[in-house]
Amino acid sequence: MTESVLDFLLQRRSSRPAMLGEPGPGAGEIRRILQAAARVPDHKKLAPWRFVVLEGEARAKFGDRVAAVFQREDPQGSSEVRLETERERFLRAPVVIAVVSRIIPEKVPEIEQRLSTGAVCMNLCLAANALGYGTSWITEWTAFSPGVKQVLGLGENEDVAGFIYIGTASEQQADRDRPDVDEITTHWQAPAQG
Repeated sequence: MTESVLDFLLQRRSSRPAMLGEPGPGAGEIRRILQAAARVPDHKKLAPWRFVVLEGEARAKFGDRVAAVFQREDPQGSSEVRLETERERFLRAPVVIAVVSRIIPEKVPEIEQRLSTGAVCMNLCLAANALGYGTSWITEWTAFSPGVKQVLGLGENEDVAGFIYIGTASEQQADRDRPDVDEITTHWQAPAQG
């Protein structure tokens, strides 16, 4: 079993959102995916993250709101073609989950809370992949927009860590070049006495 988990991790690959079609995970699968996502290191059990699930018609309605935000935030770039792209942005996959990082003022450094949120995003992708779905963890402008934050109902201490697109991959993507582990790894040794 352990070797098969390692093989799974060594073959993991993101899918482009446009390649993620139906079927997507159902309610029970989404719940399992989120349960697995939440099993990450979390110093002092703060749960410095939360999820916003976009599925079904909610994706189109959210897209309408995102297009309106884009038009307000970038009126010069708001051609009808671009606005249509924004309206359809969250229709690229059957399920999109916004992972929200929420910094909790505690005795836990902010970076630990943000790293925990990153681990949640990765676990979410891996859990969906383990169920046979393709995933894409992306941000794009929507993750950084004050207007989109408002549409999502985010608080002052919250940011979007990413939108995870989930669906059935329409084709297998070729793997991309990966870093040579030997080139990015060193082994620390104490300096020689002298």
